[in-house]
Amino acid sequence: MTVFYAVGKAITVPLAKGLWRPTITGRDNIPRSGGVILASNHLSFIDSFAIPIASPRPVSFLAKSDYFTGTGVSGAIRRGFFVGSQAIPVDRHSSRAAQESLELALEVLREGRAFGIYPEGTRSRDGRIYRGRTGVSWLALTAGVPVVPVGLVGTDKVQPVGAKLPSLAKVRVAFGTPISPQRYAAMPAGRARRELTDEIMLAIATLSGQERVDAYNELPPGSDPAIGV
Repeated sequence: MTVFYAVGKAITVPLAKGLWRPTITGRDNIPRSGGVILASNHLSFIDSFAIPIASPRPVSFLAKSDYFTGTGVSGAIRRGFFVGSQAIPVDRHSSRAAQESLELALEVLREGRAFGIYPEGTRSRDGRIYRGRTGVSWLALTAGVPVVPVGLVGTDKVQPVGAKLPSLAKVRVAFGTPISPQRYAAMPAGRARRELTDEIMLAIATLSGQERVDAYNELPPGSDPAIGV
């Protein structure tokens, strides 16, 4: 954990808890060491802040490389935050963006760190939870690490899609029972990835209480369909 992350979390956690009064459950479900995937529903830009704030250990997310190259005071602050929070820069315009994203995430897991991912690939605009993309299960099966499902509630009220500034609203973060990829290891690869992903999405939906949709959410232009960057 970097000094910046430690200091930043010491400041932001009390502030966030005071403003948004989050209810956090299941923290003990996150292994305290070793590689682990935190797979969550995705409702708001602040989801990538809510999960690390609630987690007992640092969580790395992929982030657009643009966030690391800003200029001026605001650019330096933003760059410092993403570097300090151990975010991983990804060039979404690269022809190998999808593969590079998976390789970077795999490196994080093999280093024994926690990696956060949104299997839907992008934020839900209608509050429902969509079919998961199989990048999450590829990572779990390849790295041999557990997946902790995460259910977020209320983050879309804090910062709705299109809003520039956050609002006050109650937030709930629920960490579910870890899902092991082991029992899928002997299956054909495609079937294993699909069935493991479906189990993960069911667990997330149970935690979040969202209505499920048996279809993929439409991704914005330039997004990585494998991992949702």
